[in-house]
Amino acid sequence: IQRNYDLSDTPGLYLPGRGLQAKRAFAKNLDAFPFPEDHLWAASSITEDAEFLLPFQTRRGCPMNCSYCSTSTIEGEIFRKHAPALVVEEIARQAEKGFDRFFFVDNTFNLPASYATELCEELAAAELDITWRCILYPWKIDEKLVRLMVKAGCREVSLGFESGCEPVLQRLNKQYNSQDVRQIAQILGDHGIHRMGFLLLGGPGETKESVEESLQFADSLDLEVVKVTTGIRIYPHTALARIALADGVISEDDDLLQPRFYLAEGLQDWLPETVHSWLAERPNWVT
Repeated sequence: IQRNYDLSDTPGLYLPGRGLQAKRAFAKNLDAFPFPEDHLWAASSITEDAEFLLPFQTRRGCPMNCSYCSTSTIEGEIFRKHAPALVVEEIARQAEKGFDRFFFVDNTFNLPASYATELCEELAAAELDITWRCILYPWKIDEKLVRLMVKAGCREVSLGFESGCEPVLQRLNKQYNSQDVRQIAQILGDHGIHRMGFLLLGGPGETKESVEESLQFADSLDLEVVKVTTGIRIYPHTALARIALADGVISEDDDLLQPRFYLAEGLQDWLPETVHSWLAERPNWVT
């Protein structure tokens, strides 16, 4: 820009009045990128915070295409992964600096299952004195993987099951059902993993009855924490954005840079009040 170069052939760049300049290409080899320069933060002050977890992303991309999620737009639909050995090497380096709690921020730690297994095997073999949490997609998780996760240091998981109503799960384009969620939650609990469940209420087709069904389902799982969100944020280039446009929730002119939310008709007042009443009786539920 300083040298006044012509940027019109730069893939993925938006130019005023000209739109997108060719489709952005995704890097295939994540190992070609360096890990963050950790001299830019003060490890000693951070590690003294008992609540701090060092974030770590081992892969990019997601093929699941949940109706509201922006990951496939931002990162692509194909999984691109760091070599497990390099991940463990970097975590070991950070552990030497005093970090002992990590958060794998990958949207679907358990997918692909083969990669999750290999990564956990590498972590377990390294015998690092660390613990970690991750985000699980409640599908294709068995007791063998959970045991391996625990051996590798997993102590907490975020379990975004979003709903306990089958038609709503289908509208969100989820590949699992409520029975999958129940089974996985049970396995995780049996192995002593702290479970934080997530409910996402108010999307397309949501009704008072489906909300009640989801709340009762979440309650029956007996999770350590449940986080409830009312209304679903609308991100560009998602199925939810197309539905919101068709339903008149947003217009063609909305760039969605400022947060906009989808909340099914008829739930605007009732849903927040209902969730508030449920939370009042459940101290481990949050919004």
